[in-house]
Amino acid sequence: MITPMGSGIDIFVHPGEWFFGEGETRIRTTLGSCVSVTLWHPGLQLGGLCHYMLPGQAYSNEPPDARYGPDAVQLLLAEVHRHGTRVADYHAKLFGGASMFDLGPGGSSVAIRNVQVAEQLVLEHGLHVVARSLGGTHYRQLVFSLASGDVWVRQGGAEQQFGYAVGGVA
Repeated sequence: MITPMGSGIDIFVHPGEWFFGEGETRIRTTLGSCVSVTLWHPGLQLGGLCHYMLPGQAYSNEPPDARYGPDAVQLLLAEVHRHGTRVADYHAKLFGGASMFDLGPGGSSVAIRNVQVAEQLVLEHGLHVVARSLGGTHYRQLVFSLASGDVWVRQGGAEQQFGYAVGGVA
C-alpha cells in the first residue's frame, strides 16, 4: 500500500512482498517469524526492503517469488544492478525471525531457518551488514527511511514494548 505523506510516501510491505525506491520514502512492515533484509546506498538515498516468509526457494521454472528468502534477496539485488550500482556500496540490515511458538528443546522452527538463510545469503552475496535484530519471541514493526538509511524498530509482546533506531553504520 502506498500512502502520500507531507514529504515523500509511505509504503507498507506485506509478507511475501518487496519494494525498492529512493528519496523521501519510508518503508514499513511487521514481522513475526518472517525476515526482512534492507539494502541502502548512503550516497544516493536509494534502497529497498524484502519481507520473506519461507527459507526455501520457489520452483526453478517459476519467476522469483518474494515469499522465499533467496528469491526475495535476488529481486532486491536485481534492482541494485538495474540502477547501475554495486552491491558493495550498500549497507544491509537484517530483522525478524522471532520464534512465535514454543517448540520445546531442540525444536526447529521456520523462524530459526529464516534467520539461518538470511545469514547464508549475506555471505553468498557479499552483503555489508551494519545492523541485526534477529530472533527472540516477539514481533517487530519496522520503519525504514530511504532518505537517512535509519530503521526504527518497535518490538513488543504482552510484557514489553520499546522502540529504537538502528542507524546507518554499526
